[in-house]
Amino acid sequence: MLSFVDAYTLWRSLPFPRSGPLEESVLIRSDLVLADQYVTTVIRFVEDGVFKPVVPDALALLDEILERAERLGDTADPETQQIARSQHAYAALLHLVYSKFLEAGADGHT
Repeated sequence: MLSFVDAYTLWRSLPFPRSGPLEESVLIRSDLVLADQYVTTVIRFVEDGVFKPVVPDALALLDEILERAERLGDTADPETQQIARSQHAYAALLHLVYSKFLEAGADGHT
């Protein structure tokens, strides 16, 4: 399992996944944009020690995205499967980063 700092560093250097030609792929990417925006609160925690979780349930949104990307990957053509895997991996990394952020903040670590 990646540490919080490793997951954070990987997320910050990873390119944002693209969408494919299917509407569901576009919708997943759109929701990923929103989830990514929520998770950016982690940057203030890492850089300034400010622990301020977002009000929306970012983890629930990411769980939904993960499920949808997995379903899309199971039923799509090979190109869309690759895009769905990329979206799924990005969402999984966001989930890990935000989960570790909540753990670190609850433990009082900065």
